Amino acid sequence: MDAASLSDEQCIGQTLKLARRAAGRTSPNPMVGALLVKDGKVLGRGYHKRAGRPHAEIEAMQSARTNLAGAALYVNLEPCVHYGRTPPCADAIIRAGIKHVVCSTLDPNPQVAGRGVARLKRAGIRVSVGSQKEAARALNEAYFTYHEKHRPFVALKFAASLDGKLATRTNDSKWITNDAARTYARSLRARYQAILVGIGTVLHDDPHLGTRSARKPDPKRIILDSRLRIPLQAQVLRDSNAIVATTSRAPADKLYALKRRGIEVLVFDGGEVPLGKLMVKLRQAEIISLLVEGGGTVLGNFIDQKLADKVYAFYAPLLIGGQDAVSISGQGAGQIQGSLDLDRISTKRFQDNILITGTPHYVIDQNS
Repeated sequence: MDAASLSDEQCIGQTLKLARRAAGRTSPNPMVGALLVKDGKVLGRGYHKRAGRPHAEIEAMQSARTNLAGAALYVNLEPCVHYGRTPPCADAIIRAGIKHVVCSTLDPNPQVAGRGVARLKRAGIRVSVGSQKEAARALNEAYFTYHEKHRPFVALKFAASLDGKLATRTNDSKWITNDAARTYARSLRARYQAILVGIGTVLHDDPHLGTRSARKPDPKRIILDSRLRIPLQAQVLRDSNAIVATTSRAPADKLYALKRRGIEVLVFDGGEVPLGKLMVKLRQAEIISLLVEGGGTVLGNFIDQKLADKVYAFYAPLLIGGQDAVSISGQGAGQIQGSLDLDRISTKRFQDNILITGTPHYVIDQNS
């Protein structure tokens, strides 16, 4: 590819496309792509494939197989400066004789956080920061949330009728949405490190909560179960890739049975699992993204505690009705002005079903 006519924005656009190739495979690391350009020619390109593998900058340099002195490096995130699973990229850039680095944004990881750019500048390398910053942050929204809010990025997903019901008064929810919408909804699981449901969902639906794909690994399954009512034969306990969050109310024999099977159990004091403390535990386990699938009480609690960063709302042209039908609960807003407002809205059609995706914009409700 001839890069002579490409602007910095276009070159960064190429790094974003490269980075997306590893979607769902790099956690807890970010998705990063890199492009090397010299004298109007692209010398090398690369992307970070998964944690523990070389970073995008190293992949691009290795693909070049030529002298890089005087070249420009384009990358959608600040080069690292610390030893983690791999050596620092900043040092490799300096050794290669690269003279100009263009990156979209600084790395929010406190081990980097501007230090990479500073090291490159001290070595005499010209550094430009800010090209396609918003697109770069959106690509790695979970990574930025993890480091800036000190908790996993949380997405809420639900399927509802037009009158906002998640299930009928008898808890029947199979199926509100059509096959195409459900297939897409399952595909979302591959984008997240963990998926969370409440014990009510497990007892009523016995969900699988997997990607059902040989090429895409299942996310970690997390079940909120304050009294440890989960059946040992539940599908979510089919292997050790699960965490059960419970409380001191849990029976000792059930705790022992789960731990003996290799299931991680988190026990919290009190009568209910505290979501804030659970987020701390998940962050310590390097879980940077979490998909919450229900049920209604769990979804409502995440909204009440302002822990949602994205919402996937699937709607089908049904009217279920019934005051006892299942809907999103929790405390809720006291006034319309205190409702959870979504912006950055996008829509997607699945025949007669529709997906609305948005980013929560929290407003303090003075009357709730």
